[in-house]
Amino acid sequence: MFRTITSGAVYGVRSCLIQVEVDVSQGLPCFQIVGLPGSEVREARERVKVALKNVGVSLPPACINVNLSPADIPKSGTMFDLPVAVGIMAALSKLPQEPLQNMLFIGELGLSGEVKPVKGVLPIVQEAARGGVKRCIMPRDNLWEGVLVEGVESIGVSDMNEAIEIVKGKESAADICRAAPVMEESGGRSFGEWDGGGRGHSREDFSDISGQDGLKRAVEVSAAGFHHLLVVGAPGSGKTMLARRIPSVLPPLTLEESMEVSSIYSISGLLESEGGLMTRRPFLNPHHTITGQALVGGGRIPKPGIVSLAHRGILFLDELPEFKRETLDILRQPLEDRKVQIARSSGAYVYPADFMLVGAMNPCPCGYYPDLSRCRCTPHEVRRYLRRVSGPILDRIDICVEAHPVGFKDIVQRPAGESSRQVRARVMEARRIQEERYTGTDIRFNADLRAADMERFCNLGTEQKRFMERMFASMKLTARGYHRILKVARTVADLAGGGKIEEEHLAEAICYRQMEVFQ
Repeated sequence: MFRTITSGAVYGVRSCLIQVEVDVSQGLPCFQIVGLPGSEVREARERVKVALKNVGVSLPPACINVNLSPADIPKSGTMFDLPVAVGIMAALSKLPQEPLQNMLFIGELGLSGEVKPVKGVLPIVQEAARGGVKRCIMPRDNLWEGVLVEGVESIGVSDMNEAIEIVKGKESAADICRAAPVMEESGGRSFGEWDGGGRGHSREDFSDISGQDGLKRAVEVSAAGFHHLLVVGAPGSGKTMLARRIPSVLPPLTLEESMEVSSIYSISGLLESEGGLMTRRPFLNPHHTITGQALVGGGRIPKPGIVSLAHRGILFLDELPEFKRETLDILRQPLEDRKVQIARSSGAYVYPADFMLVGAMNPCPCGYYPDLSRCRCTPHEVRRYLRRVSGPILDRIDICVEAHPVGFKDIVQRPAGESSRQVRARVMEARRIQEERYTGTDIRFNADLRAADMERFCNLGTEQKRFMERMFASMKLTARGYHRILKVARTVADLAGGGKIEEEHLAEAICYRQMEVFQ
C-alpha cells in the first residue's frame, strides 16, 4: 500500500516541504530510501526498524520503498526518521490516512522510540504555514521554536506513542505539549525594550567609557547609517571596550528581522533552548585564527558561517592585522553584496550576510607608533604590519578613526558621559528619517546606497561640489571612496535633522577617512 507523509528540509537557509512517499508491497524483504539521501538519512532505516519494534509495531517481511520528493534536492540530517516511521505505519493500515493530509512530521528517533530534537525547525514550520499545513508534529524539545510561527498548530511529542495517539485523535491536554504562538523574548521583554547588548542581560553602557568623545561620535554615526567602522589605537585606549558597547546603541530587531536571524541560528543549531526569538542584534567576535571556511561558511553541504550568524548585527574583528590576509580578503564580496554565494556540485547556496563590520587594530606591532619614545618598531616592520590589511578591504570601510590614549583625569575624575539610551534615541531618529526617505525602495540604511542612487539621495549644491572636487584631488580618492564619504555625510546630516548635506557634514565625513596611517 502507498502513503504520503509531509515533512520538511533545509537547503542552505531556505526551507522546503518534502513529501515522504512510502510503499509497502510483496516481494523480497528490503528497506530502501531514495531521493538523494545523505548518510544520516540512509541510516534512518535501522533507527526506524528498531524504534517501531520497541513501540510494538512489527514489520512484515515485505519490500519497503521510501522516496523523498522532490528527489533532486539533497537531503541531510535526521529529521526524516519520524515521518518515515509514520508513513510505514500508515502504509500498513495501522494509522488512518485522512488526519495525515494536513500534518507535517519532523524528528529524530531513538531506538526506544524516543523523539529527539533536530535543527532547522523554525524555518521548516514557517514554510509549512505558507504551504497551508494545519498541524506540525515535532520533538517536544523543539516545540518552543514551532510555536513562534503563527497560522499553524505546533504539537510537541516525546516518543512515537504520543505521535500515534495524535494521528488517531486520542491525544489529551495532559500528556501532549501544545502551546500558542508567542512573539516576545524570553523574560517577557518586547521588541521595543532594551537593556544592553548581546543575548541575555548586559550592563555594558556607553557611560562606562572615559573620554574618547570623538570616537563615541564616530560610533554614533556608524550605528545610525550601519556603516563599517575601523578603530586604530594603542593598547588600552578602549577599542574593544567601545566595540562591545555598540549593540547597546543599535535599535532592536524588527519582527521580520528577528524571524530571519532566528531562522539562521535554528539551522545552525545555535538558537538557545526555550529562549524564543532573537530580539537583539547579534555580536560575533571570532578569534584571529579562524579559517576562511568557518568565516563565510562551507562544507560538503555548506552551513552558515560567522558572517551569516552576524546577519543584521555586528561582526567585530579585534586585532585586525593578526587575521590571515587571505581570510580577510574573503570578506570583500560579503561587504559589497551583503550575501555569501557558495557553489557545490549539489547546487549553489546563498547565505545572507548583511552585517556591520567593526575592526580594531594597533598602528604597529608593539602598538605605540607614532610615539617614538615608546615605539621600538622599525619603519619596515610598521609597513609590513599595516599591509596585512589589503587596500580593497580598507576601501570598503566607511569610517576609520583613531583612538587616543586616555588621560589620568579622564580615568580618575571620569566626567559623566551620555548613556547608551541617550545615544540610541538619536540613532533611532536618524533611522526613522532614513526609513521615510527610502520608502518604496530596497534601501534600508544610508550604507546601502549604490552609485546610481547618489544623485537622487546625496545631491550636493554648487559650493559642496567644489569642496568635494578639491578633496577628491588632494586625498586621491577612488570612486568608491568618494561615494562612501557622501554616504557618511548623508548620515551626519540625518543626525542633524535630515536636511540638505552641508559642507560641515562633508568635512566631518572626510575626517572619518583617516587612512594616512596606511600610506
